Amino acid sequence: MRKAYSVFKKDWQSELRTRYAINALAMFILVTISVILFSVGDEPVTNYLTGGLFWVVIFFSAMSGLSRVFVSEEERGTTLTLQLIAAPVTVFFGKLIFNLILVFLMIISITILYAMLFDNFVIQNLSLFFVALFLGGIGIAISSTLIAAIIAKANTKGTLYPVLSFPILLPLILTLLELTKFSMDGETFLFSWTYLAILVSYDVIMLTAGFMLFDFIWKE
Repeated sequence: MRKAYSVFKKDWQSELRTRYAINALAMFILVTISVILFSVGDEPVTNYLTGGLFWVVIFFSAMSGLSRVFVSEEERGTTLTLQLIAAPVTVFFGKLIFNLILVFLMIISITILYAMLFDNFVIQNLSLFFVALFLGGIGIAISSTLIAAIIAKANTKGTLYPVLSFPILLPLILTLLELTKFSMDGETFLFSWTYLAILVSYDVIMLTAGFMLFDFIWKE
């Protein structure tokens, strides 16, 4: 984990110098929420619709900034050096920590803006909502890290990333939509345990798949 932290530290310091992913996420969040506000106007919007739009913003914002974690290595020509000095599992967890930080910064920002701008975005069970955000953020970060590694060497990185991400993240997004609806209705954890179990299972499966398969992805 100490070596993985070194990989994360390298990426984080590089991101602070360039601010590519952070700026991309920030601009996409602002533009998307602004477009939603202008489109809605004075029309009444239901609670469930605002909850759905909330995850739409998160999904497409993630598509705009999380792919850079391996693409930047290819652009700088440092992939081979990283392959020589670090084990694949070290690289995977270092990149995963970086994406986790970005995902949770993104989710916190979107949640605050949403709560300020949408009056109908009312959560009755905050504990359930925050647990769903936490588990969902982990799932998005793990999946995005794996997909970013797969498409890093492709010529059409910009279009391939969302195409591969959608079918992989779709079960996660659908589950999060249901949990958001339950949290808006004030349902209990006991009522929502099936969907919470799905989230935990998704995170465990994706993390296990990443741990087992990243060696082949990284070297090929």
